[in-house]
Amino acid sequence: MKSGKITVGLVDDKSQNRLLFTERLNFHGDIEVILTASSGKDFLEQMKRLDGQNHPQVILMDVEMSDMDGIAAVQAGKILYPHVHYLMLTVFDDEDKIFEAIKAGADGYILKNEKINLIAESIVQLAESGSAPMSPRIARKTLDLLMQASISKIKKENKVKHDFALSDREVEILRLTIDGYNYKQIADKLFLSGNTVKKHIANIYVKLHVSSKAQAIKIATRNNLI
Repeated sequence: MKSGKITVGLVDDKSQNRLLFTERLNFHGDIEVILTASSGKDFLEQMKRLDGQNHPQVILMDVEMSDMDGIAAVQAGKILYPHVHYLMLTVFDDEDKIFEAIKAGADGYILKNEKINLIAESIVQLAESGSAPMSPRIARKTLDLLMQASISKIKKENKVKHDFALSDREVEILRLTIDGYNYKQIADKLFLSGNTVKKHIANIYVKLHVSSKAQAIKIATRNNLI
């Protein structure tokens, strides 16, 4: 750290953005921008030329840039410079970008249109406590993503848990049973003998762990077996 300040690198393909954020962040007494780069590739090349002790503590990384985008740069940076914190600073708030950035190892995700005080506070929090700063809108989207993933996992686990391994014929007979067909009607409809139908229904009851038609219907409906 230089003069007790939190050192920052700024990676953005637009020179106007680099100049604007550098001026605004340097205005805050706790922060000093010591590196600016125009792309992910430029960032990695500059980091390579610096001694490890002179690396910025926090990198503000844009997402979409030519000559290596921000997500790829964070992924590479996390491997090469794991001691550095990576904070996405972008205009993109769509779920795909957020998800890919988090997977790549981003420590936080802030939108460029946030007030400069919030961006500066996020940098300080990340450098001092390792917290994961996010714009409120991004935090909401991230929570939604986690909830969707959790629900999807639960559904998948339930599906595995309730895989009763019914054969196609058993499903067909179960469906007809639920539709109100009796043994003889099912046999006639499927060109089977009555004994064969009874045997299939017995197997269905065993696989569903039930002992009656009503119970079979309940289990089949609850688990979307038909």
